[in-house]
Amino acid sequence: MTEIEKTYHPETMEQNWYHTWEEKGYFSPSGHGQPYTIMLPPPNVTGSLHMGHGFGFTLIDVLIRYQRMCGKNTLWQTGTDHAGIATQMVVERKLNREGKNRHDLGRETFVKKIWEWKEESGGNITRQLRRLGASMDWSRERFTMDDDLSIAVRDVFIRLYEEGLIYRGKRLVNWDPVLLTAISDLEVINQEEEGRLWHIRYPIVDSDAFMIVATTRPETLLGDVAVAVHPDDERYQHLIGKQVKLPLTHRTIPIIADDYVDPSFGTGCVKITPAHDFNDYAVGKRHGLEPINIFTPTAHLNENTPDIYQGMDRFKARAKIVRDLESQQLMEKIDKHLLKVPRGDRSNAVIEPYLTFQWYVKSKPLAEPAIHAVQNGDVKFVPENWSKTYFQWMNNIEDWCISRQLWWGHRIPIWYDDKGNAYVGQDEADARKRNHLSPDLLLTQDEDVLDTWFSSALWPFSSLGWPTQTEDLNTFFPTNVLVTGFDIIFFWVARMIMMSLKLTGKVPFREVYITGLIRDAEGHKMSKSKGNVLDPIDLIDGISLDALIQKRTYGLMQPEMAEKIEKDTRKEYPEGIPSYGTDALRFTFCSVASYTRDIRFDTKRLGGYRHFCNKLWNASRYVMMNTEGHDTGLHNEPMTLSLPDRWILSRLQTTINEAHEQIKQYRFDLYAQALYDFTWNEFCDWYLELSKPILTAKDSTSEMLRGTRHTLVEVLETLLRLLHPITPYITEEIWQRLAPLAGKTGDSIMLQPYPEVNAKEQDEIAVKELEWIKNIIIAIRTIRSEMNIAPLKLLPILLRKGTPTDKQYYDLHQHLLFSLAKLSSVHWLAHNETPPESATAFFGELEIFIPMAGFINKEEETARLNREIAKLQKDLTLTENKLKNPQFVDKAPTDVVAKEKTRLAEMSITMKKLEDQLKALEHLT
Repeated sequence: MTEIEKTYHPETMEQNWYHTWEEKGYFSPSGHGQPYTIMLPPPNVTGSLHMGHGFGFTLIDVLIRYQRMCGKNTLWQTGTDHAGIATQMVVERKLNREGKNRHDLGRETFVKKIWEWKEESGGNITRQLRRLGASMDWSRERFTMDDDLSIAVRDVFIRLYEEGLIYRGKRLVNWDPVLLTAISDLEVINQEEEGRLWHIRYPIVDSDAFMIVATTRPETLLGDVAVAVHPDDERYQHLIGKQVKLPLTHRTIPIIADDYVDPSFGTGCVKITPAHDFNDYAVGKRHGLEPINIFTPTAHLNENTPDIYQGMDRFKARAKIVRDLESQQLMEKIDKHLLKVPRGDRSNAVIEPYLTFQWYVKSKPLAEPAIHAVQNGDVKFVPENWSKTYFQWMNNIEDWCISRQLWWGHRIPIWYDDKGNAYVGQDEADARKRNHLSPDLLLTQDEDVLDTWFSSALWPFSSLGWPTQTEDLNTFFPTNVLVTGFDIIFFWVARMIMMSLKLTGKVPFREVYITGLIRDAEGHKMSKSKGNVLDPIDLIDGISLDALIQKRTYGLMQPEMAEKIEKDTRKEYPEGIPSYGTDALRFTFCSVASYTRDIRFDTKRLGGYRHFCNKLWNASRYVMMNTEGHDTGLHNEPMTLSLPDRWILSRLQTTINEAHEQIKQYRFDLYAQALYDFTWNEFCDWYLELSKPILTAKDSTSEMLRGTRHTLVEVLETLLRLLHPITPYITEEIWQRLAPLAGKTGDSIMLQPYPEVNAKEQDEIAVKELEWIKNIIIAIRTIRSEMNIAPLKLLPILLRKGTPTDKQYYDLHQHLLFSLAKLSSVHWLAHNETPPESATAFFGELEIFIPMAGFINKEEETARLNREIAKLQKDLTLTENKLKNPQFVDKAPTDVVAKEKTRLAEMSITMKKLEDQLKALEHLT
């Protein structure tokens, strides 16, 4: 067995272990046990690992490693998404730098270029996932545009089209005038920006009066088809049904009544522009008003506007329209106004609601079974409250726009003849065959591609081979749990449930664990513009200050923004970010994974978990130094377990049980905390210290030595297996060296069984006795610390009163007290015997005195006692007030009230003792 190094160096071991695991196929399903499957939410093939990825994927890996060790036949299905807009933009920008665009190449050549880029540069995120320790089955890696997945996508389109669930219609969409495509709501960022609110006069026909209408987009008035008021608004009831003159045009439009209008907002009059506002579109449909589109696809004004505005950019047109309104005295006033501006997340262009022909999925027929699946418990949300969000969206679902005006993606499998008739098929030959078309009939394929979310909705079953009934599909579908953020419950989660039920008759997963969103330490969203983005790989490897600043400011167009980000970064990370290692990052992710909506990530926590790894490493060195080459009881020789041995084994069982319970509830934070507390506080800080006097005592028998060495090895080996799902690298490194001492065989810790509770090792008596020892030692150490007495200086102590149990425990375990509390002598005082002036502590009825002569500073001890009295008085007051409150006394369980009364009595006794001790100090010279 190789000697364990003095210092833990994660950078030298992590990648070697990952390579070993992957090379030996440990991530593949074992073929034994109950199937357990999780689908990787496929990241964009263009992407890099961000904190949200790092967080969510760590949690998935913890589940997979845990279930693998529990004997399940685990599959973490991996793959990447073709990411239509994102990928097309990457390659287009590359072409732009060469002075070309996609139209110069043509569709076929451009798509070929994207495939070439994907093969050369698309693997960055998969390399980063390996750095994170993600134990996914790379042999099954899929891409959403693989041939067989593309066949599945077209198959679904054909099925739904032939059932009448897919149709082409003219409706409002989010239109990006730079990318020239419809985009989803998720790709729209609503930014708060400083704007204007223009109050415009609409002259009432056959009257000298005006209706004042406020708008943030005056250029759209050219597309107005009505002015709406609330039907109950008495100010305007006499005008309903009349007409107003539409400013700057020769049109008149009606005054209509609709409940949509809020009479208390502004003047209570609203312009209705159905072609350029989603709410107005709904109003227009209710009133049978024909929309008027005033924009071209590039957001210039079109032929439906007066000649003087045609061809103008929308914002230049806005400025001219405002000037024209002012010159005609039709502008009532202009106010500054803070408003939400919708911008495309890729182009940063202001998004226009735009009326255009698109392909849609009829969603309501698909939504009904998906709603029932959650209602009847076939799919469960964790935390459960997210089901309300799901129901809210699903009960108000609109038809889904699935077409995008891009070249990269799954091209819509529809072909048209010269008369516009549409034919569906897997390819042109299949379309001809299905529809009995002549070979001479000229067909042209639809230019659009499908929304990326369409293929993503099929991911849980298409990635396993559907529509073919493969062995993988039969074994691993439905999957067990989906781990994802709440921001895509509708865009992805709901659509997977809808599609899965429709196409397979099964739910795609049985549980949906919704994570919070990772934010910075102050709770702000991480974004490039804020300069607070963290790269998980930088936290693993470390990054210099200059490199971090360059990374955060790269590509920023505004110098003042870059300057602020540099200043903030220098202040937050004056020496850059140190290397923390993967295990420390993973532990940090788990520790913050509570049920909260927003998760604050503070890099300071990483240091604490890096120290944890060091603590575990050093504890392992101690165990191996004291057991290697010694008898650890592997051959069933007789052994005697000491009280500390029995205590730590019992506490280990409690921790094992806690680990199983918390991970089943997806409380990764409580799971991590339980393991942290046991490792740091109980195993390292107490048990290892308690083992030293046993291992060094001259009167320790061979059975006692064997028992303690056996316990040291057994507990550490079990602890490594408990920790492995969170910290795979350090546990593998240590386990490989420890396994022979523990009598364990096998190639890797990840293939070992996860610990189960051993009821035989649960020992409440040992726990009670050792807790007594701990409390006495803590009391003595507290006085030693507060009185600034050297840690190694031996102290005499006096004990008084106490119960028979206190005396019994002392007689049994005084050797441990002497060793760990560093005592020179212990003397029991008679019940009424007065101690010399001493520092005092209390544990139940037992009084502990450290004589002050030669040890105690009167002023410091007085200050300490006053602090103790103040703290106790606060607790006393709280408890007294609680017991005076009828709401508590009358409604709380009887045993709870009794417990509080007992606690109050005990605190009163302790207060009296502290006050007496303070009085005694006054007489000390």
